Amino acid sequence: MKRLKVGIVSFAHLHAEAYIGNLRNNPAVEYVGFVDEDSERRNTYGAAYESAVFDDWQSFLDSGVEAVIVCSENVYHKRYAIAAAKAGLHVLCEKPLATNPDDADEIISAARTAGVRLMTAFPMRFNMPLRTAHATLAQGGYGTITSIIGRNQGQCPKRHRAWFVDPDLAGGGAMADHTVHLADIYRWFTTAEFETVYAINNRITWRDEAGSDTGGLVALRFTDGRSASVDCSWSRPRHYPTWGGLALRLITDRGTVDIDAFRQVVSVHGHASKHLRWDYWGSDANQAMIDEFVAAILDERTPTVTGEDGLRAVEVVDAAYRSVASGRPEKVHRRSVT
Repeated sequence: MKRLKVGIVSFAHLHAEAYIGNLRNNPAVEYVGFVDEDSERRNTYGAAYESAVFDDWQSFLDSGVEAVIVCSENVYHKRYAIAAAKAGLHVLCEKPLATNPDDADEIISAARTAGVRLMTAFPMRFNMPLRTAHATLAQGGYGTITSIIGRNQGQCPKRHRAWFVDPDLAGGGAMADHTVHLADIYRWFTTAEFETVYAINNRITWRDEAGSDTGGLVALRFTDGRSASVDCSWSRPRHYPTWGGLALRLITDRGTVDIDAFRQVVSVHGHASKHLRWDYWGSDANQAMIDEFVAAILDERTPTVTGEDGLRAVEVVDAAYRSVASGRPEKVHRRSVT
């Protein structure tokens, strides 16, 4: 069986470390390596993961690569995703799809013009607790959602990748980093679009480590009048047993449903680091996401998570930061995607 040649564009994002294993675990994939302009990242991660590395775009293309996962700093997503599309490569792009809606729209247009598959990396769509809740909702088992309360909290990411706390490279701080996941899940669960956003943010936690906002609260209203909220923060202490977490409460006409995406764990005490550790036993959402990307290419169909899904989340973040600046609710400017 001919295998799909897939590579990674940049090792800036920490998720690239997991994606290498996910690609190697898929029998339909031939992992070709990663391209990165940064020599330190090439040397460090190339050796750590025994990966082929490329220091320029043309040599990467010459490997015969057919699809890529863009894992650069957020501000460079547009550059790499459009270059990949123009080269005829299918694209799975890390979230947020871009640092502003205009750039996200350009990425979608480039992929459409080139006739390649474009998927936004929203692994929470493939998280088993969330997928189970979504399936039950679709079958009418929970009734109709009237509002949603969600939180997406984590540690300050500076010690993993310093660029995350630079708003020029990341396109914002914790509010940009953590709002997109829940905004996408809310659209997925409700099949509704957002109308207005009211947001506040702050730098109460990790003030000395981050040049961006480290916490925030985002209130959302859908076009059909329903409401939702997002607690988005880098508020976990350095030795919290997990890097991040995502949970939500669905309020329906029948009651409430509480979902914690990352509690499929075993708590381990007394190990070498002297801190509580969680050993995760749940399904691998990253693996399922990458398997879907590969399957969509091989089946010549649209991925279940699209570039438009990525754009809609970026539009929410854009409205949230406009709201912070104005001090009032702001409209979500939805672009038409054909």
